[in-house]
Amino acid sequence: MTEDFYRTIKALLMSTKPGELRQGLELVKSQIAQISPDEAKPLFEMVSAIFYIDPLDHPELVPILDEAATLVAGFGKWVIPVLVGNLDAGDLKVQVAIAHALGRIGVNAIMPLMTVYQTSDDPARRTFVLYALGKIKSPEIVQASRLALEAAQSPDRELRDTATRVIGKFAESIPPSHLSEDLRQEFVAKLQTNLADPSPGIRAKAVRSLGKLARYGHLMALEREKLKTLCHLLLGIDGNFDWDRAYIVRKEAEEALKYI
Repeated sequence: MTEDFYRTIKALLMSTKPGELRQGLELVKSQIAQISPDEAKPLFEMVSAIFYIDPLDHPELVPILDEAATLVAGFGKWVIPVLVGNLDAGDLKVQVAIAHALGRIGVNAIMPLMTVYQTSDDPARRTFVLYALGKIKSPEIVQASRLALEAAQSPDRELRDTATRVIGKFAESIPPSHLSEDLRQEFVAKLQTNLADPSPGIRAKAVRSLGKLARYGHLMALEREKLKTLCHLLLGIDGNFDWDRAYIVRKEAEEALKYI
């Protein structure tokens, strides 16, 4: 890659115009299969800098952010430790984008993420590691089930919230044949426990994840009936008129009923 070509890419990726940014991403994409990791590192840094764009300030650049995350995932396995190391960058929008990129890398990111989770005692970092694991669409994500179950009972609300949601994300990716009966029962039990959480957000995610367990074939017939009864209770249509006062919980109960 010539110096002029490099400067052209740099100028395009420093733009705030969607057309120029997309052109820069296309030029990077044309190069990464032909160059070494050492040569690719400056390009990786330029592409990942797009993660700092605030989508609320620049909603027109949301598709560009998505394309950048996909392109970063295409650089190869060598970017995994770099991305994982930046999950505690302290910038929420960057952490979310990194998590999406790791999710698109897929199976190769599972063990590095699990290692970071197990060696960290920072709830904030663990939260984003778990969030990233939830973005991986592979049956192999079953390896991280125990981490999600542990986190779902964390005293840290954000970690507990993320884990409750991630159990449902795992249910989307793990076929029933890949989930042991012990793990399946633990998923159900943990979500049922979190239905009593004082946080409406966590209660809502518990209902959502139970709905996903139903949708993707992880509930037995009796469990499906119990979930149906629960949703009716939360919605106040069971005759007792003791509905959940949080709208977001009732909204998720309505959605879950579609899959029972």
